[in-house]
Amino acid sequence: MLHGSPQGYLTPRLQKREHAHRRWLLLGLAAGILLSLSPVVGHHLSQQASTYLAGQDHLFSLCLIALHELLAPVHTIFHAILYVGLAYAFYDRARALLGLNRTLRQLPGRDVLHGDGFFNVARDACVPLDAIRIVPDLPVPAFTAGMFAPKIYIAENLGQILSHEQLVAVLAHENAHRRRFDPLRLSSLRFLARTLFLLPALRRLAEDIADEAEIAADDEAAANTHVNPLVLASAIIELASRTRSAVPVGAIAFEHIDLVERRVKRLAGEESIVRTHVTRRSLLGATMVLGAVWVSGLIMAHPLPAASIVDGQPVGPDNAHHSLLHCDHPGESALSHLFCLRDRLQHASGVVVRASGGAAPIFCPHAQLQRL
Repeated sequence: MLHGSPQGYLTPRLQKREHAHRRWLLLGLAAGILLSLSPVVGHHLSQQASTYLAGQDHLFSLCLIALHELLAPVHTIFHAILYVGLAYAFYDRARALLGLNRTLRQLPGRDVLHGDGFFNVARDACVPLDAIRIVPDLPVPAFTAGMFAPKIYIAENLGQILSHEQLVAVLAHENAHRRRFDPLRLSSLRFLARTLFLLPALRRLAEDIADEAEIAADDEAAANTHVNPLVLASAIIELASRTRSAVPVGAIAFEHIDLVERRVKRLAGEESIVRTHVTRRSLLGATMVLGAVWVSGLIMAHPLPAASIVDGQPVGPDNAHHSLLHCDHPGESALSHLFCLRDRLQHASGVVVRASGGAAPIFCPHAQLQRL
């Protein structure tokens, strides 16, 4: 029997597949946020990594000091990108919210009145009357909008298109979005996706979570004793076939043919494909970006050596001449000193390296403090 359980119409295999998909979505979202932000701001918040890495100035023949100097601009760029993304996210969400509020204020809606056709529908769907707005000539059949006090907007002519049972199913579906504060949740996800716009996979994960919000609303609606899942499926087909215009920004509505097909099949108790918007290209791009972020972040956590004293003058991380006296490459760029195995061998054996032209002896500044 289809009634009685919010997911009784699903096969055990499909339930297991959907639960696994949702776990992966949450893990992917959490991992994307953590992996992208930790190396950018983590070493600024904790000095433990710097303490641990102090004195570890070589990785085999790779000079970490030179790598530090090379990647410092890259790390600075990532900071700038994060600030730009944050500003863009605030702008995008503010524009969307203002546009939505302006659109909703212009809608000539009315409340549900006692005795009209929607009163009994709202009662059977267990929806408060003050949470519904009836709008004539609404471009979409029904949607839920509003951040902190979401409301259900429903087309006035919907009663001429759907049966009473279908109207109850649609209203129960939208009420699930309202109860779960889905407009706020999904807008917050879009804010994160735009902040971390360098990770296209994060934006696609947000789209997957938006799809799952529709699925969860279907399940909650089907748990209503007045809603038959097959009736909800028939209403989805009918409304999807009639919806042709754009959905208002921030609204929850019927869209995406693949999602409609999945919703209808699962409500009918059939096997359906759980699709994802994440592509191999987006994953590859995210991997490359995260790799660059982490390498630069870890190198920035590595402290430059303490100041050396050459002829009574300090030479160190805070001195402009630090890179000029880097092992036996005075005056050369950090790129030319990226590998310095010979310098390490000379320093370990106690050999003093002299600058070209027989100038004063120069020890490798990887030592914590030297006096020449």
